[in-house]
Amino acid sequence: MALGPSQRVIQAARRALGTLVANGETRLRLAVLELEEERARLLTLLLLAGASLLLFMLATATFTALVIAVFWDSYRLLAIGGCAAVLMLASVVLALVAIRQARRHTLLKDTLDQLATDRALLEQDRHARQSR
Repeated sequence: MALGPSQRVIQAARRALGTLVANGETRLRLAVLELEEERARLLTLLLLAGASLLLFMLATATFTALVIAVFWDSYRLLAIGGCAAVLMLASVVLALVAIRQARRHTLLKDTLDQLATDRALLEQDRHARQSR
């Protein structure tokens, strides 16, 4: 049985809608996967950074005490001031590195790239249809 023009249009619209929904679902699954990976990465990063920070603080306190003990009789205040200056400089450098890292955007990068590719393909298809 042959379909009429209106039925063919309705079927084509249904197929197009089905394709659109399937593509949307794929992109949503990609976004969810990326969010889960980012969450796991951030948790690992926080745990490692916390442990590293704790050990660094203990090592810094021990080293500072050692330097002050070595220079206690002769240059006690200079040793304390020097240690404080080095620690301040190191904290400023680390803060600048942290700010630079925080400005990098990686959240949903692959999803956004894929959506940009989809948009470019749709634009190419539209331009190809218009030029016919």
